[in-house]
Amino acid sequence: MQSNSAMPAPAVPATARPARSRLRWTIITMSGLGLTIAYLDRSSLSVASTYMQQELGFDQTMKGVLLSSFFWSYAIFQLPSGWLLDRFGPRLIYPIAVVWWSLWTAATALAGGFASLIVCRLGLGMGEAPVQPANIKVVSAWFPRRERALASSLFDTGQQVGVALSVPVVTGLIAAFGWRAAFVVIGALGLFWVVGWLMIYRQPQEHPRISQAELDYIEGGDAAVPETGPKVRWVSLLRYPTVWGLVLGYICRSATGAFFLTWYPSYLVEDRGFTILQLGVFGSIPALLGVGATIAGGAFSDWLVRRGVPIARARKIPIITGMLLASTIALTTFVPGNVAVMILLSVSNCAHSFAGAAILSLPAEVAPSPSVVGSVAGFQNFGSQIGNIISPILIGFFLTLSGNSYTGPMLFAGATAILGTLIYGFVVKIRPLNESRG
Repeated sequence: MQSNSAMPAPAVPATARPARSRLRWTIITMSGLGLTIAYLDRSSLSVASTYMQQELGFDQTMKGVLLSSFFWSYAIFQLPSGWLLDRFGPRLIYPIAVVWWSLWTAATALAGGFASLIVCRLGLGMGEAPVQPANIKVVSAWFPRRERALASSLFDTGQQVGVALSVPVVTGLIAAFGWRAAFVVIGALGLFWVVGWLMIYRQPQEHPRISQAELDYIEGGDAAVPETGPKVRWVSLLRYPTVWGLVLGYICRSATGAFFLTWYPSYLVEDRGFTILQLGVFGSIPALLGVGATIAGGAFSDWLVRRGVPIARARKIPIITGMLLASTIALTTFVPGNVAVMILLSVSNCAHSFAGAAILSLPAEVAPSPSVVGSVAGFQNFGSQIGNIISPILIGFFLTLSGNSYTGPMLFAGATAILGTLIYGFVVKIRPLNESRG
């Protein structure tokens, strides 16, 4: 007997929410890989220089000048690089830069003396100048504010990975084939990256693989807006105290961090008695730990933003904490054991890295328009290179005057970290430049 009760109507599935692609994370991974190659290229001389000195005949003072020379052209070309990136975009400028610097890295193998090494380093510096402004521009285009520090930390890990790889990779290549072959092999890596970048990178609004849901998420999150806003002349940015604070703060941060990019391998070999095997095994520890610290700093800053902490405080907390702890590098001069020294160097480098992502997010936070993010980043990174220029020269000078004592260099690195803490704390105002004179 058939029931008169109505049969339940079949459930109608709710309209499926469109899937949100995660293309932005692939993009930032490519940016990080580009930075890895850049730092591997620039750090190679730091590792190889101890083994090149006898053949090419340069002393410690000349070595300091040589290690600094990369940053001369790197600093000068920061400013036009920012403008070029704002004008033509990362898709074009970034790969051109990588091809240029890769050729100069390989050309180092042909160096016959001190002068030719200087020329190769100047060419390398010109090519690498756009890399950080390009990555900052990519983050500004592809990530909402609540993800910018984490995204910046992910590409900035390329710095630590490149430095970490340079120690075992370069020492291994030198041991197997000699220092000249090492530069040829490393120079070739960038050319493979260029192919991948040209295949994958577009602006979000132009990318064929991005979903509408991801595009809406990016554009609805206070980022990646079209290149509109108040027109700001490039040079007029210099009238704002915050821009000068970004420059001066980064001078101090880089003066501390440049030790790890330049004299660090020599310090372990010449002052601490590391063999080439020990250098290859243990020398990369601070940089490897710095990878985690870089990501932690970015994630922590973005976590603060999501928790409702004002953006200025969310960025400054990791910056000031990291810069202050980075000053522990000065304590290495007071401890005799190599284990304690490696711990202090690791703490200093990790703290330095912890501050990095929040610092790299600042140009997008303070720029009065998305169209000048690259220019603000260029000014900031110009300051970075002034610190990188000063530090290795002063270290070489201190070593010559003191009979190869590293006491002066370590105290100098710690003092600049403290000075940088004060600048970021009191000079840099994290708000759009056109909202005030600061």
